[in-house]
Amino acid sequence: MPPPRLWKNHVGPSERGDAAIPWGSVRVGIVLAAGGAVGVAYHGAVLAALEEATGWDPREAELVVGTSAGSVTGAVLRAGVPAGDLARTSEGEPLSEEGSRLAAIGSPHRPRPTPAHALAFRPVAEPAAFLHALTHPFGHPVRALVVAAMPAGGVPTSAISEGIDLLHGGAWPERPLWVCSYDLRAGRRVVFGKPGSPAATVGQAVAASCAIPGYFKPVTIGGRRYVDGGVHSMANLDLVADSGLDLVVGVSPMSQASFRLGFTPVDLMRSPLRARLRREVDALRRRGVRVIVIHPGRAVIAAMGPNPMDAARRAAVSRAGRESVRRWLADSPEGRWLARALSGDGRRGSERTA
Repeated sequence: MPPPRLWKNHVGPSERGDAAIPWGSVRVGIVLAAGGAVGVAYHGAVLAALEEATGWDPREAELVVGTSAGSVTGAVLRAGVPAGDLARTSEGEPLSEEGSRLAAIGSPHRPRPTPAHALAFRPVAEPAAFLHALTHPFGHPVRALVVAAMPAGGVPTSAISEGIDLLHGGAWPERPLWVCSYDLRAGRRVVFGKPGSPAATVGQAVAASCAIPGYFKPVTIGGRRYVDGGVHSMANLDLVADSGLDLVVGVSPMSQASFRLGFTPVDLMRSPLRARLRREVDALRRRGVRVIVIHPGRAVIAAMGPNPMDAARRAAVSRAGRESVRRWLADSPEGRWLARALSGDGRRGSERTA
């Protein structure tokens, strides 16, 4: 099974060298991109493989940024669920003692659409924003007009928010968790958990971040209606530009490891997302931020299938993802560099053996 590949201009041992990393105190941030049900499985697989190979605990990340599916994973991590249990949940395996204790408190569930949700009358998602965009065509983003004009989704997000709020006990986690959503009326991204953002529970914020336009109901917080943060960006990598991190690890389920010019449904969906992600990475690197993004190769993409919401594929995605990332960490220069950066041996400055 081929490992995921990264772009050659990502930081690696051949470009910067180990001396460029302050090994004694590496500040690591995680950016978890959108990806539906299979994306949650892929996030868990990647984080579990990183922990298994390096001993680095993703729960200790200085900053976690999550969008849509990534917000679910980020919220569960910040609640204290081990990365290995994220993978075991997708694979239907028994949880650790710690994971079992937390699961007994609460956990997010996959909303299950019914025929009633599909048949219900659904007006435009945000009439006020739609009218404002029509009357102020140069002052409102085109994407905001499109999303506001779509029928409001019919599937409620309570199954997501209630379990997450139980896990967090109604409080925002002490360690930074930034959850990306999109304000329909204002036509702009809102990052819950970031200083200055609107007040919300973690469950509300995650539900808003997951509210795919036209599928889920928009989530109302403080009188404003919010939808999926992927409307602005699938990853929202730009948020970490001024965070003071030494290393940013991104996980992007909906892009692809290599560029392929093709016209299959997979190529038509994933290639533009990869190009957008590339631009975000390049912008960060120009500002001196070290970024490594892990995204699926062909074997994992095949396991995911064409429908990101197909939860029946989670086990296959998790297994394929873990194996793929383990091999990449051992076999590729970028993977070995990342393993050294995250491992306890690397942070102490000693040599790491493969």
